[in-house]
Amino acid sequence: MWNVAELNLSLTMLTFLNILLTIIHVTLTLFNLTGWIWKRTRKLHLVTLGLTLLSWVVLGFWYGWGYCVLTDWHWKVKEQLGERNLPASFIKYYADKISGKNFDPSLVDKVTLVCLIFAVTAAVYVNFIRRKKASG
Repeated sequence: MWNVAELNLSLTMLTFLNILLTIIHVTLTLFNLTGWIWKRTRKLHLVTLGLTLLSWVVLGFWYGWGYCVLTDWHWKVKEQLGERNLPASFIKYYADKISGKNFDPSLVDKVTLVCLIFAVTAAVYVNFIRRKKASG
């Protein structure tokens, strides 16, 4: 697997990677929550949800529940940039950063899980249940 810590990257490249990974992470998170809404994005949405669940559950079996490959890579970049004491969750990190508060990690994990369950439920409904009703 790609290991940022082993690469000798310049400060400029690390800063670029930090920004890029933030954009990718935010975009993926928002897409996972809303991609089921638009008919054109529903198949891709199922793929991104599947990959997210694969990371959280399957890789999570070895690395800890809710493990995110993207967060792992991102945190390695942030550590190279000098950030320390990063939380396990990207959502908690940015919720704290944006609000100026220090949210309880277990609360953030629960809210994140509820949002993912909602997105999965909505995706299953629009892709399989409603589709089946419309055709039958």
